[in-house]
Amino acid sequence: MTPEEIKKHNEAVLSRDWSPEFITKMMKAILLSHEKYGWMSQTYPELAQAIKCIPDRIDAYNKTHNKDYLIDIANFAMIEYMHSMFPDAHFTPTDSDKSVGLGGGISYKELMEGEP
Repeated sequence: MTPEEIKKHNEAVLSRDWSPEFITKMMKAILLSHEKYGWMSQTYPELAQAIKCIPDRIDAYNKTHNKDYLIDIANFAMIEYMHSMFPDAHFTPTDSDKSVGLGGGISYKELMEGEP
């Protein structure tokens, strides 16, 4: 593909499979949280651990279906990324062979291509 074709392809993918609204809501929630709680670097991970905040919000979303909890989950994942409770936390991109998968589900593409 040419650079222009790649650009058009990427724009098409992101127009369907990306949510700028979600990112904007994440940013607004971080700004509000800063006003309430101060600098996250002064809280995480010494006083609170972001990763421990995620399961309760998953449960709350499953019970209420309130998408606000999804914003919280994403922000706590970002906080853990930035201020991990694990001293050896690292970023190593994983391929399909190490992926945890779709939770027992299958993607549309896999279904159409007959892959397990």
